[in-house]
Amino acid sequence: MKKYYAVSFIHRTCWILCLGVITPVYAAESDFAYCAQQFAQQPEARLKCYDQISIPASPVLVSPVAIKTTDAPPANAALPDADESTRPSSRSYFTRVWNLDNLNSLDESKLGRLRPHRQNYLILRKSSNTNNLPSTPTAGHTVLTPIDMDALEAKFLLSFKADIGSQSDIDIWGFKTLRVWGAYTQQSNWQIFNGRNSSPFRETNYEPEVIATFGTQKENGLKLVNVGFVHQSNGNTLPLSRSWNRVYVQGGWEFNNSTSILARGWWRLPEKTLSDDNPNLTSYVGLGDVVIRWEPMTKLQAVSLLWRNNFRTGRNRNFMQLDWSTPVAFGDAARMYVQLSSGYGESLIDYNHNQTTLGFGFSFREW
Repeated sequence: MKKYYAVSFIHRTCWILCLGVITPVYAAESDFAYCAQQFAQQPEARLKCYDQISIPASPVLVSPVAIKTTDAPPANAALPDADESTRPSSRSYFTRVWNLDNLNSLDESKLGRLRPHRQNYLILRKSSNTNNLPSTPTAGHTVLTPIDMDALEAKFLLSFKADIGSQSDIDIWGFKTLRVWGAYTQQSNWQIFNGRNSSPFRETNYEPEVIATFGTQKENGLKLVNVGFVHQSNGNTLPLSRSWNRVYVQGGWEFNNSTSILARGWWRLPEKTLSDDNPNLTSYVGLGDVVIRWEPMTKLQAVSLLWRNNFRTGRNRNFMQLDWSTPVAFGDAARMYVQLSSGYGESLIDYNHNQTTLGFGFSFREW
């Protein structure tokens, strides 16, 4: 018996030392957080959980920590496999993006680290109809001389958020968790090939927002409801200044860990008529949007469709954007990315301008 315990101790020590080397290759930070959180009071189960996420499944290599320490097994007995219940299950897209299972929160006493919010990308895109004379109904907000610009330009979007507070034990109308985010999104259109005008940035849209995420902890169906406030502006002076503020409610549904739907409705906060840069904005960009996303479990590609509509029978106006991405050969940090859009409001200065654009490039840090 003493010999068995000595061998068991040596095996455990070797495995623990090996984990320090093997872990960065096979395991994700969130998986270890899962083991530590799920089996905080069960050292044996926690070690088995670490083994399962650190070593790839193999019919020959089996974790020695799965051996029970109460009774020594026969000398010729096969070592049992670790309990499959200790293996972290696959996290769905919404679970990863909105941290619905709390695995991304490593230290609740500090501000959460910056994480992706919307898709980050860099593309070259070409417009079918450049907006050389931006205008609005407000006096002094119309360009009188055509702007010299190229149809081909660079477009990039940077978007991130941070967890600024959470509550994981609520029970309100079927919601079990609450998390508050601070988010920021910046979209820039850069006339990179327009050397005759010093390659200017045609427009940059700044979009800070605060979001409260209510989670249901369901596997399928309604997973979350977001309530948010967002400001969007382009930081320009007259006649190119555009801005608005809105509040919104957004529902998120997910099915079979591969298909997700985000549907949002918003209400624009009113402004004084004389200072409103774009008083008819919602008649073009609509009163809400829907994003449908599909990504198989293999993650070999991701497809999303964004649709906006003003829901008017007379002058009905749309915007649709189709995004597709797939991994590329030089690493996991970037993916090949294609974007096709058509309609009103591809950027804030173009809110009342109809065009079709096609872009190719790379997306970064997809969930």
